[in-house]
Amino acid sequence: MAPLPRTPLLTARLLLRPYEPTDAGDFFALLATEAQRLQSSFPDRLRTITTLAGALQAITGFSHDWDTGRFYVFGIWDRSTQDYLGDICLMPHPPHSGEIGYYLSTTAEGHGYAREALEAITAFGLETLGARQLLIRCFADNLRGQGVARAIGFKEEPKPKPPFWVRTLDLAPDDNIVRFVLKR
Repeated sequence: MAPLPRTPLLTARLLLRPYEPTDAGDFFALLATEAQRLQSSFPDRLRTITTLAGALQAITGFSHDWDTGRFYVFGIWDRSTQDYLGDICLMPHPPHSGEIGYYLSTTAEGHGYAREALEAITAFGLETLGARQLLIRCFADNLRGQGVARAIGFKEEPKPKPPFWVRTLDLAPDDNIVRFVLKR
């Protein structure tokens, strides 16, 4: 199967596009500035991107992932100011589902950008990739993120009851995560 074209997604105020090597500086700067806040949600990304060279290497990896259909990563820019605001991605889970993750800079929060970007990536997942189900995981205390998911039409998924042997061993699943699903 041929790779998907790297077509940007446009919203009223945002440009979502696959990263280019020239984005490494902005990408790294946001991660470095917001590292403490993003650590619990994006530990792998922060662990692997500790330098500008690491950011460039990650962007190269994102390009390869795009070509193989493993992972679709978009940077988020304000269309009017050209400011880099954050990142949103979709990881397909064959045959017909995927998981969405995103973050914004602190200064970009509270302006409706997350909702706008999530609407665009949801359409990309359902229409372009043909997903029938999309998943977003949020920390239980991330009420804003949960509100964004709900606003787009994602529904909270009930927590599965762990098997008896897990409950007996006191190995309950992480109650700190809330799962939201959107089904086509």
